[in-house]
Amino acid sequence: METAGLELVEKRDAVVAAARHRQPRRIKKDFLWAYLMIAPLFLGLLIFYIWPAIQTFYFSFTKWGAFGKYSWTGLNNYAHILSDPDIKSALLNTLIYTVLSVPGSIVASLIVAILLNQKIRGVGIYRTLYFLPAVTMPAAIAVVWRWLYNGDYGLINAVLRPFGIHGPHWISDPHTALLAAIVVAIWSSIGNNMVLFLAGLQSIPSTYHEAAALDGASRTSRFLRITLPLLSPTIFFVIVMSMISAFQVFDLIYLMFGAGSTLSTNPALGAAQTIVYLFYQNAFMVDNKGYAAAIAIILFVIILCVTAVQFRLQKRWVHYS
Repeated sequence: METAGLELVEKRDAVVAAARHRQPRRIKKDFLWAYLMIAPLFLGLLIFYIWPAIQTFYFSFTKWGAFGKYSWTGLNNYAHILSDPDIKSALLNTLIYTVLSVPGSIVASLIVAILLNQKIRGVGIYRTLYFLPAVTMPAAIAVVWRWLYNGDYGLINAVLRPFGIHGPHWISDPHTALLAAIVVAIWSSIGNNMVLFLAGLQSIPSTYHEAAALDGASRTSRFLRITLPLLSPTIFFVIVMSMISAFQVFDLIYLMFGAGSTLSTNPALGAAQTIVYLFYQNAFMVDNKGYAAAIAIILFVIILCVTAVQFRLQKRWVHYS
């Protein structure tokens, strides 16, 4: 019996030793397959994002000439940015666009999400209709809104005319051009933000509202003390993404104001051009790619600082539990 017991112990020790010997090989094999799986994504990031970003940073210290030739100029591009009135105007327009469009979009999206979170007939149809602008081509949106904003035969002025209100030429008047773009931005962003807010609202347990209702809490009190705190992570995410998108706005400005036009042909373009549109002008219209790269780096730093401040301040109002 003792001999048989010793044999079993020896076999067990041998199996354990063999397993330990094979374990490093298995771990290496698992790591190899993991690296193979992430290799395509990593190569895509390296080729299409990381390397172009490094090139942009390098080109921001250069001046481009004819036939793609460039020379090192040091900090000249950044020094010119500090004294360029177009940069100051574009930065101011971008800040106004961001400050007005982001809160407006969030408030409107939250209201729509709360309304469409109710048990009403045909709620799926309403959700689809509100989400359609999010999947509509920007060119189509620009064409429709250019017609709506037309000062002579646009629908908006046609509606105002019977009330004795003579609407301006919305997108050709420097005083209303940026405001017109902000309205379109808010309208087109409601659908995407609404979906995010709906997901956040539906993740809040209904038992919280039921318990508060039994205690006599009003709807306003329940919204302020239950819904908003529990929805704060979603609100924070939407704010961060909306501000990054607002700082990078280009297609809306280009399609509504800048396509085929200049400051001389469309004075409203100067009142509506943003930082990214100014980057486009220098990079592809003026062929001043070094200065355009410096503008891109400045915009990157601004977005990085704003996002860092948002993450710093989130501890004061975002509740994750």
